[in-house]
Amino acid sequence: MENFIVSARKYRPTTFESVVGQHAITSTLQNAIRTNTLAQAFLFCGPRGVGKTTCARIMAKTINCLHPTDDMEACNECESCVSFNNNASFNIFELDAASNSSVDDIRALIDQVRIPPQLGKYKVYIIDEVHMLSSSAFNAFLKTLEEPPAYAKFILATTEKHKILPTILSRCQIFDFKRITVEDISKHLQNIAAKEGVTAEEEALNIIAQKADGALRDALSIFDQMVSFSGNNITYKDVINNLNVLDYEYYFGMVEDILAGDINSILLLLNEVINKGFDSQNFIQGMASHLRNLLLGKDARVINLMEVSNQLKARYAKQAEHCSTEFLLKSLDIANECDINFRSANNKRLHLEIALLKMIPVQTDRCPSQPQPVQKPVQQAPVQQNEIPRSARNDSVPTNNPVNIVNPVQRVKRAGTISILDTEPKKDVSDAPVEVKNNPFTQEMLVGAWTKFVETHKNTSPNFVAGIGKYQPTLKDGFEIHYQVDNMLMVNDITNIGHLREFLSKELGNNQFKLVHEIVEKPKDDIAYTDRSRFEKMVENNPNVLTLKNGLGLNIDI
Repeated sequence: MENFIVSARKYRPTTFESVVGQHAITSTLQNAIRTNTLAQAFLFCGPRGVGKTTCARIMAKTINCLHPTDDMEACNECESCVSFNNNASFNIFELDAASNSSVDDIRALIDQVRIPPQLGKYKVYIIDEVHMLSSSAFNAFLKTLEEPPAYAKFILATTEKHKILPTILSRCQIFDFKRITVEDISKHLQNIAAKEGVTAEEEALNIIAQKADGALRDALSIFDQMVSFSGNNITYKDVINNLNVLDYEYYFGMVEDILAGDINSILLLLNEVINKGFDSQNFIQGMASHLRNLLLGKDARVINLMEVSNQLKARYAKQAEHCSTEFLLKSLDIANECDINFRSANNKRLHLEIALLKMIPVQTDRCPSQPQPVQKPVQQAPVQQNEIPRSARNDSVPTNNPVNIVNPVQRVKRAGTISILDTEPKKDVSDAPVEVKNNPFTQEMLVGAWTKFVETHKNTSPNFVAGIGKYQPTLKDGFEIHYQVDNMLMVNDITNIGHLREFLSKELGNNQFKLVHEIVEKPKDDIAYTDRSRFEKMVENNPNVLTLKNGLGLNIDI
């Protein structure tokens, strides 16, 4: 039986061109080789499965190639390339720092650096997971890394750049590898499927790419798993069943039920999802992603931001036609809030159900093409004597029924909120008409009413009445009452100013007057800042101070 080789090893890139999703980095390395401007040390950092070690091997092979191509790729024919392909190269050393992290391991490596290459131009040292080295090992490595022999090149790879000493980082040329996009992974899987004679649905490969979370190695491992499960025909159904991924159909169906306002269908669909063993929080997160895709589907300029197949993009765009932007934005906000508070909820299922039901009244502008929910006929009760028929009632006509039953969706729609427990908006009492009083009054009447207010409010507002009681008010043309206060605190006391206005209106029979305040500026005393001015101030207040000074013969330094 022939030994099976996993796809991650079998289809591992061997040239810069075959590296997936890291074109900027591979182009930079090729240009450095072409112009002979290679740094002494490189640091490749990034998440797992994005090509760090692969690029290190390709680079080590290419710089030792005796006959590189015009594109700076290895020829795969020279002695150096052949020995590398057969894992027999004496110029390329790989060290796993996870299992060789001690200072003795680094010292052994340093001893090897002293020996020049026997074939080719460079000796390349690839240290994987370099952040696992101990502090003493890093310190032992510093000098060699800073001033290595001209023939020595170091390529360090790590997934945790923040754990590496700054002194090491400053001696390396750093390349940050990015996560590989879903589109790039999906295309790479299509090429491998074609080489392996495997038929795979586009959406199936797209789900595998999403599940890999930017790591090509993980995607290839999942691909091998699906080939073992499905044989040479990988379908979308097989992928979601094997990987425990929730079908898109549930999300499309949930949005349709929400738009229709069908509460029972929403609860039943959610119950089906939970019974299949899917996590409730994963469902609300998937629902948020679905709503985001619907929002992107409303504009062709951003539709390509969806990480789904072209067939699914068209379906999102079709459902987006029935959703208003306001509905999608508010539903996204509800889903996000539900996700944030999910862990702290005692009844997680009820928490999720309420979030989904709160999305129903958000839709205020249904598209004309959207089918409206079918209203079941309500059996009319016989009309009693002196009772207004139901069809003739409106909100302004009272009925014999003390409880006015209103559809909760309509109630929320009128109130302009998204709460399913909202009530009818209350009448604003400030809209009631105010009686106008404009009886004329004299200065004497004003002073009398003012004094009466000060006397009657001494206990309730002592500070306020003490301030306005210092000065008498003055009546001017146009019912303007001018009063004086010492500071703006009196004017900003809105509560007591309101009591004063109400009291004067009642006593004078006039509510059309206008209160005008005036701030009384107090004369400022001269402040003695110097020793001389202080002494003169003391003499001014008590002339005996000068007599005492002269009598004692004091010589004050002023």
